[in-house]
Amino acid sequence: MWEFWGRHKRKVYVSVGLCGGGYVLYKFYDAYKNRISQLERQLADEQENDELLKAQMQMHFGNIQRIADTMTLPHTMLYLSSRVAEELDLLHLTDKLMRGKDQSNTLTPAEKLELWDRLKILSFTRLVLSIWAMTAISLYIRIQVNILGRHLYIDTARDLGGFQPEDSDLIERSDEQQFLASADFLSSQRMPILISNMQAAATQVLRGKQLRDIFNSSVLDETIMQILNTFMSMGSPYHWVDYLMPEDLKSLQTSTPHITKLDQLMLETRAVLSSSEFGNILEMSLRNVVDGVMEDMKGNDSLPAGGLPLAKLLPRVAQISPLLLEEPSRNKFTQIIQNIPQVEVFFTLLYTNMSTS
Repeated sequence: MWEFWGRHKRKVYVSVGLCGGGYVLYKFYDAYKNRISQLERQLADEQENDELLKAQMQMHFGNIQRIADTMTLPHTMLYLSSRVAEELDLLHLTDKLMRGKDQSNTLTPAEKLELWDRLKILSFTRLVLSIWAMTAISLYIRIQVNILGRHLYIDTARDLGGFQPEDSDLIERSDEQQFLASADFLSSQRMPILISNMQAAATQVLRGKQLRDIFNSSVLDETIMQILNTFMSMGSPYHWVDYLMPEDLKSLQTSTPHITKLDQLMLETRAVLSSSEFGNILEMSLRNVVDGVMEDMKGNDSLPAGGLPLAKLLPRVAQISPLLLEEPSRNKFTQIIQNIPQVEVFFTLLYTNMSTS
């Protein structure tokens, strides 16, 4: 045996070494396979959780949009409609003109011309203001509910997961109500200045338009857009924000070391409204709404293909304004805004707190 060991010990050492190395390699390989399996299961679980989170966010996002359409927007639109009808009532002008027509001695030609000129300015002021206010309020409310919805979703997710920091501020019911109620700021506080500035824009554009001038769809479209563009170019950049939100919000961020949850929601909303991305969305929405107005007028024969003298067109222009401010479920113009693809993308990105650029 010792002779055999002496002749073959080198081979035995090599064989044992190989077997031992193979065993070690096997153990490493087995551990590697187990680790890979664990990682694959972990990745599958994470993907499943991601899909579940995406599905939950998508469902919550859809619910938020329905809240805007069925609760917040109808109330705000009703109030806006009543304020526009109250502040831009044309009946007193049309009544004077009708009495002057029936009783030829009650009005001088100069007085009649002045009344017609005021009716011209106010009819277009009411139409274009209704277009702008309806569009701006529709977009503003959707900004509100998406910002609020995102905060509520995150607060709920943190609370359910036990990750809510002790010093974090949750949105109180009163803050939520005050935040949504701020959508009435335009109607309750800023309507007089909006009317004044819109009337100034209408006066500037309509100065050279005579009552006998023929207005076809192209001329009417151009006139409406000119008034809108003139209004939008008035004042400082993003001046439309001050029609929708209080100006004192500007100083909150720098003057107050700790802002409330309500202030935070308002500041986030103001930041979105003050962005160039929102400016593009607003202009795009206004253009689409004007296209809808023109289609509506041509479709119900309010504006024949050959056009009408401006004097005969004015009553038809005045009749469109209430349609723009109808309750959202019957309002085709709010639907036009919602169906713009870029608007849908804008609010999806806003809800997920991603860049809208």
